[in-house]
Amino acid sequence: NGMVLHGGIRPYGGTFMCFTDYARPAMRLAALMKVPTVFVMTHDSIGLGEDGPTHQPVEHLAISRATPNTWVFRPCDTVETAEAWELALSSKETPSVMSLTRQGLPTVRREHKTKNLTAQGAYVLADAIGKREAILMATGSEVEIAMAARDILQAEGIGTRVVSMPCWELFEDQDEAYRKRVLPGGPVRVAVEAASAFGWDRWLYGERGRREKGGFVGMQGFGASAPAPTLYKEFGITAEDVTAKVKSLL
Repeated sequence: NGMVLHGGIRPYGGTFMCFTDYARPAMRLAALMKVPTVFVMTHDSIGLGEDGPTHQPVEHLAISRATPNTWVFRPCDTVETAEAWELALSSKETPSVMSLTRQGLPTVRREHKTKNLTAQGAYVLADAIGKREAILMATGSEVEIAMAARDILQAEGIGTRVVSMPCWELFEDQDEAYRKRVLPGGPVRVAVEAASAFGWDRWLYGERGRREKGGFVGMQGFGASAPAPTLYKEFGITAEDVTAKVKSLL
């Protein structure tokens, strides 16, 4: 923060996402002082595996998102990461938290866009084929899971849209018309994130008094020590679990 205030350099600090607990005073002061420090926080979910629950963040995304004047980016692939980095470096008064995985992820953004879609906070990654009956919302490493669930649901004739939501704060800044285009009323909504559900209610159940049918697939408690694929299966964060949640709401 001091180097940012001095000027002439755009530094970043980096550690495990779980250790935002220790960095929080500096992160809060950056937001309060309106200095655009970048906090690169890796190993951002149970996907870090065998280090176990002491190192696996569950509540830390919610804490960061609750902090005023803070952009929390949780990109799903290299494309969203590059877009988030551009936004973080372009910021004048808002610090950024980059929530990044340990595990490798596939590139899901394969179609070239000249527009920085992450700047909109959320966008339609894959739309429903046929009648739209479900909307899957996901961030980071769980976007891959949402896309796999969409394949299953579409194969069963259930039209499913996938919305990637790399930055809630920037999505909130969009006009209401755009937010309604991305998250229209009617279809059931399921959020997928390997973290606490805290904060998802607004997007799951609608804004301004609208009440949509929604459900959450994610963490209900602390993690455990095991390889990432084992943990995702154990805690019920798989494409099959997402599919089952959608069907239970239809």
